[in-house]
Amino acid sequence: MKRLVMRSLMAVALLATPTISAFAADYTIRATANSNENDEDYDGLVVFKNYVESASNGKIAVELYIGTQLCSKGAECLQGVADGSIDVYISTSGGAAGIFPYVQVLDLPYLMSDDRVAEHVLSGDFTREVRDMALASSDNKVRLMTIGNTGGWRNFANTKRRVQNPSDMNGLKIRTVVADLPQELVKALGASPTPIPWPELFTSFQTGVVEGSKNGITDIMGMKFPDAGLKYVTLDGHAYMGALWWMSNDKFMAMPEDMRAVVVDGFAQLQQATFASPKRKSIQAYADFVAGGGDLYVPTPAEKAAFKTAASPVYDWFKSNVDGGEAVFNALTKAVAVAEADINTGRARDLN
Repeated sequence: MKRLVMRSLMAVALLATPTISAFAADYTIRATANSNENDEDYDGLVVFKNYVESASNGKIAVELYIGTQLCSKGAECLQGVADGSIDVYISTSGGAAGIFPYVQVLDLPYLMSDDRVAEHVLSGDFTREVRDMALASSDNKVRLMTIGNTGGWRNFANTKRRVQNPSDMNGLKIRTVVADLPQELVKALGASPTPIPWPELFTSFQTGVVEGSKNGITDIMGMKFPDAGLKYVTLDGHAYMGALWWMSNDKFMAMPEDMRAVVVDGFAQLQQATFASPKRKSIQAYADFVAGGGDLYVPTPAEKAAFKTAASPVYDWFKSNVDGGEAVFNALTKAVAVAEADINTGRARDLN
């Protein structure tokens, strides 16, 4: 009897398995991330693909292109999204700043204090407001679907000394990207911004071309920067490493509403996966950094306040010099205030 039941179940399975693959999907989403399979971006895409294909009952297929198969740089990739050759692309704020300069608001220092605040903000109307700005900027071609995380929080790290106060930054040559905002931040703290391409950073630490950077711990350990002399990390958490997930608006709007709902929910799943992934990966990364002789310093509340005060001129620079800067700055600071109030109210109730 048991064998007969097993044979029956196997027969049902064999008949059922081809049903999804026997029919071609009605829609195919080509998604790319310029990273690798160890990255949070990949974790998010795997969750997105699984959810969308399952929830759509196979009507939507998701193809993943990890690395530089479809494009290699932010402007190129976003142009691919605009012209329809790429359906989904993930960028950092720096990678999208050339086309959507106001997204650099995510790089403004010390505006969001921790993960709970950041996740509350990025799951709400702030992201929708940036979406509307991006649609207007791109003639309704490029749609911001969600903002997740790619690497945790940016912290200052260097090869020379422990940084406890802004004055400890004086004179340090800090690697930045070419964008203006991170360079303005480094200058405000008394250090010297030095634009260096990411692939050249390891050698630049070795040779002293730069003496520090502003990265998350998973990137620091993944690139083996301690082997190049990077020994000091200050957990000032000056910027949340936002991951902006873009989609071709034409592709999205060409789907019926029920399939668009599946895609929207898929991006919500992706966002949660990218929120969680850096938290887990950073545990081992921090342990490995310290085990290798690294100096890990957590600023006191007073020291962190001193960093924020020293960096505050960057806020005015951003509002005055970045197209859309004042509007998006106001949107973010308003969302942060709401998030902090909600979290504090909930925490107070949870304590009693």
